[in-house]
Amino acid sequence: MAHILSKRIFRNKKDVFNLKNVFQKVKFLMTDFYPPSEFDEWAHDYDQSVADNTGFPFDGYAEVLQSIVDLCSPRPNASVLDLGIGTGNLALRFAQRGCRIWGLDFSAEMLRLARVKLPDVALAQADLRAEWPPDFHHRFNNIVSAYTFHHFTLDEKVYQIQRLLRNNLTSDGKLVIGDIAFSSESEQDQLRQTLGSEWDQEFYWLADETTQALALVGIQANFYRVTNCAGIFDFHLKG
Repeated sequence: MAHILSKRIFRNKKDVFNLKNVFQKVKFLMTDFYPPSEFDEWAHDYDQSVADNTGFPFDGYAEVLQSIVDLCSPRPNASVLDLGIGTGNLALRFAQRGCRIWGLDFSAEMLRLARVKLPDVALAQADLRAEWPPDFHHRFNNIVSAYTFHHFTLDEKVYQIQRLLRNNLTSDGKLVIGDIAFSSESEQDQLRQTLGSEWDQEFYWLADETTQALALVGIQANFYRVTNCAGIFDFHLKG
């Protein structure tokens, strides 16, 4: 079921109206695929593993994080929500610019490590797709995420981006996501064939189908390549 959903393209407005129902059906399925316990186990080695990785899937990791910050160009005291904050690597870059940070993650151990780096920020354990704690029920100047949304199907990505833009971002705010991403399925397939058994398939972003699906719900998406397996997106409501 998840594989089928990951390939889905929105072709008409009926798909858009059914989007929320689709999301409700798959959100717990996705949690089963990627349980918090897996990330708890990885948390201790996470920073070292991404720092040491010079190939797929974390090639250009630091550059992706910095590109997110640069695209947001946050002012001091701006409110920043980091979805899937992990050990706090992206949020730390915003904190160093004088921003106020809120962070969500469903891994307790990842959050414990984030608190060491960022002792004065608002952190909460929650699945970003579910209900957020009350302290997070307001609009943010910047909403960001790094290496999180590739765990979600295209349907879920579209649903969440709509939700964030309409309900959680200030009118002049910026929503920027950096992740494992390709311009198209053919580009992804080229790397998959090159890597062979080293390839690990998840719901990686395909920029062409993502922009098409979002356009149907009134959202402009822009994709910026960072490496051959990573890039960043920014999103805006049309009109």
